[in-house]
Amino acid sequence: MLLLHPFMMSQNVWKGVAPLIADTGRYEVLAPTMPGHNGGIKGRFFLDTAELADDMERRMDALGWDTAHIVGNSLGGWVAFELARRGRARSLTGIAPAGGWTRYTPAKFEIVFKFVAGLPVWLGAKALGPRALKLPFVRQLGFVPISATADRLNDEQWLDIIDDVTHCPAYYQLLLKSLLMPGLLELAEAKTPTHLVICEKDRVLPHPRFTRHFTKHLPQSTHVTHLENVGHIPMFEAPREVADLIVSFVDRYATPTRDDKPHEAIG
Repeated sequence: MLLLHPFMMSQNVWKGVAPLIADTGRYEVLAPTMPGHNGGIKGRFFLDTAELADDMERRMDALGWDTAHIVGNSLGGWVAFELARRGRARSLTGIAPAGGWTRYTPAKFEIVFKFVAGLPVWLGAKALGPRALKLPFVRQLGFVPISATADRLNDEQWLDIIDDVTHCPAYYQLLLKSLLMPGLLELAEAKTPTHLVICEKDRVLPHPRFTRHFTKHLPQSTHVTHLENVGHIPMFEAPREVADLIVSFVDRYATPTRDDKPHEAIG
């Protein structure tokens, strides 16, 4: 199973979820960091989702995985759909996936503006690092694009978040490129079993404005789940609920073999 993280985050978002999936004993779990993100390879200056998918394919090839059950959140969801289009997905779970627009859809420009508007916060975090958590307003501003409420994030998660966002050259690389790119196309032709997860308190890609493209164009066989009382990155707030949600869907399409040796492989 391949777990793909959101924009500006890293493999850290899966810390609470990947072990729970691996502990079922039914899946190998890989949660890599994508190019241009904290701990990932540098990549080209103008990154795009195609290059991120290329890197994931190379990782899958290195493991001998022709296909995998692919789970992606936000940007990771966009990349997951691209991998499915290339025939690399056995099943696809998109948790608040990005890319739900066409080249000139206003929603695309809205999401780019949201991230550009966060530039002062990003610069402040880069300047102060973990010390930023000592400022009284940081948690109250920082939780908005992540969780339902500030108190749903613990200190360890805040440190991971700050470390990720302050070591993310893709912040400007992907934003610049996305202005020129179309979103997800050919959804109606998708053959991969697909699970669309909509997060109730998502303020980055709020329902229904940013989910309409998926609900309109995905095949009618798509399974849709509304996850209540969680923000855009629900793995931080509800790791058990997210893990159970993923496993219950993927189990329907899993074909374990006698030689499978499930393990957790975050890296």
